[in-house]
Amino acid sequence: MHVNPDDHIARQPSQLEPAGRQNTRRRWLQRGASGLLGIGIPKLLRCQAASRPAIASSTRRPIRSCIFVFYYGGPSHLDTYDMKPDAPSTVRGEFQTISSSLPGLPVCEHLPHMSRVMHKVALVRSMHHTNRLHDSASTETFTGLQGPQGDREEFERIAQFHPCHGAVVSHLRPDARGAVPHATLPWLFKNVIVVPCQGGGFLGPEYDPFPISGDPQAVRYRAELLDRPTDLSLPRISQRRALLQTLDLGRGLKSASAGRQIDGLYERAIALLQSDSLRNALDIEKESRQTRERYGMGQVLHNSTDKAAALAAGRSLRGQNLLLARRLVEAGVPFVNVQDFRQQGQNWDAHADNFNQHRKFLLPQADQALSALIEDLDTRGLLESTLVVALGEFGRTPKINAQAGRDHWPDCYTILLAGGGVGGGRLYGASDRLGAYPAQDPVTPADLAATIYWRFGIDPATEIHDQAGRPYRLANGSPISSIFR
Repeated sequence: MHVNPDDHIARQPSQLEPAGRQNTRRRWLQRGASGLLGIGIPKLLRCQAASRPAIASSTRRPIRSCIFVFYYGGPSHLDTYDMKPDAPSTVRGEFQTISSSLPGLPVCEHLPHMSRVMHKVALVRSMHHTNRLHDSASTETFTGLQGPQGDREEFERIAQFHPCHGAVVSHLRPDARGAVPHATLPWLFKNVIVVPCQGGGFLGPEYDPFPISGDPQAVRYRAELLDRPTDLSLPRISQRRALLQTLDLGRGLKSASAGRQIDGLYERAIALLQSDSLRNALDIEKESRQTRERYGMGQVLHNSTDKAAALAAGRSLRGQNLLLARRLVEAGVPFVNVQDFRQQGQNWDAHADNFNQHRKFLLPQADQALSALIEDLDTRGLLESTLVVALGEFGRTPKINAQAGRDHWPDCYTILLAGGGVGGGRLYGASDRLGAYPAQDPVTPADLAATIYWRFGIDPATEIHDQAGRPYRLANGSPISSIFR
């Protein structure tokens, strides 16, 4: 089913909406104290004290970070990394193959940059699930679990239930509980409304990602949550903090568990406001022109005659998004989600004119940016400790439709992994001769989730609990361990 967002009234929530919670005494205290300090602590903080982490036993050193690159809309596996040159013309399409740095592994002719780094990556060619619609497929992609509503698109505000990967990592990894354990950029992706799979779910809004917004016109980034009133200096915040401590002592809150927890939260919030590391990371103009151009700075804006359309689609940000992700990893952010496109109709959902869309707009920038990220991380000594995952929510139909497009196809598609201990030049699983169904070693989003947690040193069998105390296993799959060294 292809849904045109123009046929519906878009009602985008101002923020992620995890399952509702009662206004506990602790939350009341947070609101009162944040007003006193003059900073939005509940929105600013994305971490809190977590339960004991369940660390998985492994001989491999756990990764320090993950960059999760999401190609919303669903790239065509048949026109990228799992081409079928011997299939009928109604399947193989218009593109030719080229050789890559991995002997015997051809890729699409429109991936010349990636062809040179294929010896550094692993392809999983047998990913599949049962969701045929964007939002439910995205939910399972980001959480490893299908949402409670099943396979459906979201045209009304529905609270997210299961937490996303980044939320789980920041909840269970002690070293991920810094000021910014989980970030997303350059926006939250949406179909008609923001797809409810990008936050903390039943873990709570404190595990929602730290939002970083991108400006397509200026090709710059900012984090609104770091802003403070111009008349509220850091010394003034410290004075208000001291006043709050005095009031806490006077009310006897200092000895209360809730008071102690809040005290720690505010200390970390103030540390974030005082730190320059995140602000420096967001200042992408500190990178050299050569580096920015290697990632594809403004490529579409320079080459396209329709600059307004390119800006509207956010295409000018696509390469720079991955450069910023690298800068965030360097600044110590453990989990970074990069949304390649914001909205349906401006993304990989090529129901019509698939080949022109991939040839002109979709593949060139993705090819240049992803290859630049892999090479850049490697050069800087960060690839071994950083897992890069690049994927869409599903693939595209083997059969080309009457509009020269390909439709949704979750039955078999390809995902790419690099770094984080991945053994370069590895293939896992295989599709059948038409790229329609797994022919070998089928993989699910639950297996991918288990792989991510396992590489962070978290046991995928760990149970976490929702507000009602019901247990949920982190991942109902198994790590794809054979693609790692």
